[in-house]
Amino acid sequence: MGIAQLCVAALIFLVPLTPWFWVLLAILACMGFANGFINTGANALLVWTHAEKVGPFMNGLHFFFGLGAFLSPFLVAQVVGIAGGYRWAYWILAAISVLVGLRMVTLSGSPQPTHARDRETARPARGPIPYPLVISAMLFLFFYVGAEITFGGWIYTYAVTLKLASIAGAAYLTSGFWLSFTVGRLISIPASTRFTPKQVILTALFSCLSILVVGIIFSNSSAILWIMAIGLGFCMAPIWPTGFTLAGQSINLTGRLTGVILLGDSFGGMVLPSAVGQVIESTGPRAMVYLIFGSLVFTLLAFFGMLRLRPAKIDAGESNNGQDPA
Repeated sequence: MGIAQLCVAALIFLVPLTPWFWVLLAILACMGFANGFINTGANALLVWTHAEKVGPFMNGLHFFFGLGAFLSPFLVAQVVGIAGGYRWAYWILAAISVLVGLRMVTLSGSPQPTHARDRETARPARGPIPYPLVISAMLFLFFYVGAEITFGGWIYTYAVTLKLASIAGAAYLTSGFWLSFTVGRLISIPASTRFTPKQVILTALFSCLSILVVGIIFSNSSAILWIMAIGLGFCMAPIWPTGFTLAGQSINLTGRLTGVILLGDSFGGMVLPSAVGQVIESTGPRAMVYLIFGSLVFTLLAFFGMLRLRPAKIDAGESNNGQDPA
C-alpha cells in the first residue's frame, strides 16, 4: 500500500506537466490501478485488524473519503487564482501522498487474515468460499456506487440544464451534497456501535428512495432539489461502509476476495455514470433521478440477497444481542 501511494504521488505530480492527451490518459489509468491497491488494501486490512468490531472503524475510514471529496475543491479554489495555480493544486496533493506513502512503508508488521490466524491457533478455517454471497456483495456495491457517483457527478448538469440553479449555485449544490455526505459518515461512526448493519442499511436505503420520490414529484422546484441533494448525501453516507462491514462479518475475507468484491465498486463507478450521460444527451436530464432510483432499488434487492445467503449463526447472534457486535 505504501509503494502504491508513492506511485500515486509521482503520477499526480506529472498530471499538470503533460501536454498530450493520450499520455495523460495513460497516467490516469496507472493512477487508477495503483489506487485499486490502496482501496482494496485499506478495507481488507481494517477487517483483518478489527474483525467483528470493524463497524465504527470502517465508517471512520470512509468518513475521510467524504471529507476529501468535500475539501479538495476548496484547495483548488484557493490556489487557482495564482500563476500556475492548478499545478499547485496537484503538487500539494502529491506532497501529501508522499508523506502518507512514506508512513505506510515504514510501518512495522502487517495484519493477517482470519484464516491465517486460525492456522496459527490450530483452529479450522471457515470452509469453502460462498460464491453466491460474494456475488451479492459485488452487486450491492455495483448498484450503490453507481447511484452515488452518478448523483455527485451529474447533479451540477441536472441543475444547470433544468435552470434550477445558476452555474455558481450548481457548484454549491454539489459541495452541499458532499458536505452532507461527510456529516452522514461522521454520524454513522457512533451509530454503527448501536444498530445492526441490517437496521442501518434498510433505514438508509428506504430514506434515499423516499427522498428521490419527492424529487421526482416536485422536479421543477429548486428548493426541493437542495433538499434532495442534502438528504441523499446524508442518507447515502453509511451504505457503503456498512454493507462492506456486513460482507466482512459474513465471509472469511482474504485479499483476493476483497479485491473481487471491490470489482463491483469499480464497475459501478464506471457503468451507470456513463450510461446516465448517454441518456441525458438523448432524453434530457430528468432521466438521471429515475435511473438513480432504479439503481438503489437493485441495491436493496442485492442487500436482501446478502441477508438470505449469509450464515445463519450470524443472524442468530445479532438477534440475541439486539445490536451490532461492534
